[in-house]
Order: sequence, then structure tokens, then C-alpha cells
Amino acid sequence: MKITETIEIGEWELTEQFVRASGPGGQHVNKVSTAVELRFEAERSPNLPGPVKARLKRLAGRRWTKDGALILQVDETRSQSRNRDIARDRLAELIEKATHAPKRRIRTRPTKGSVERRIKAKKVRSEVKKLRGKPD
Repeated sequence: MKITETIEIGEWELTEQFVRASGPGGQHVNKVSTAVELRFEAERSPNLPGPVKARLKRLAGRRWTKDGALILQVDETRSQSRNRDIARDRLAELIEKATHAPKRRIRTRPTKGSVERRIKAKKVRSEVKKLRGKPD
């Protein structure tokens, strides 16, 4: 499975397990395992560079297991093959998103006018609260 020019994931790194899906389907849903659980051993993957793995772990959130696997579960359609394709597309999209390093934020200072407006607003608010008290 090709993700980018440099990253390609082998079939041996992916494990698929088909389970019964919830939702619509009538009697059919109780008989056929259409939902797919795609497991990608990301931590042990030789094809992913270290920084990409770190970003992927952050993007995956709860889908990342303690042993370093990424698990995607899809039960959107009644078709097993369609769910399988959706899961693979989502994995590719997630890895592709992890390849982009976030832009470093450059700190900026507030303008003099904005600081003055903020302080003036605080003084006005303070005066309003002061007037709420009992008169001397």
C-alpha cells in the first residue's frame, strides 16, 4: 500500500479481522461479519520514520494501543469489501497527515493600541463593579 513517494506499507504489516456490525440490516446483520477491524503494527514498522510515528501516535489518540498498534474499526456499509477499502483509505490518510510536520509558531507581541484598549476595558469593568457596592 503506497502512502507517499518514500513510505510504502507492506501487506504483512496489516491484520484484518471481520466482526459483526451493529446498525441496520435486519436478519442479515446477525449472520454476516461485515465490520472490519484493521490493525497496523505502527511501532514496529520499518517503513515509518521516527518523527512520523510520533505524530501518528498523537493523531491516533485512543486508537493507538499500549503495544504500539493502530486499530481502525469500520462498520459504515453492509459490504465487507467496501468497509475494508474504507479502513485502508483512512489508514493511508492518517499516515499521510502524520508525514506533514506542523509549522512552528512564531510568537507575536500585542499592538500598543490593543494593550491600551484591554486596560481601558478592565478599568471600566472595575468601575462598574465598584459602583455596585454600598455607598459610604
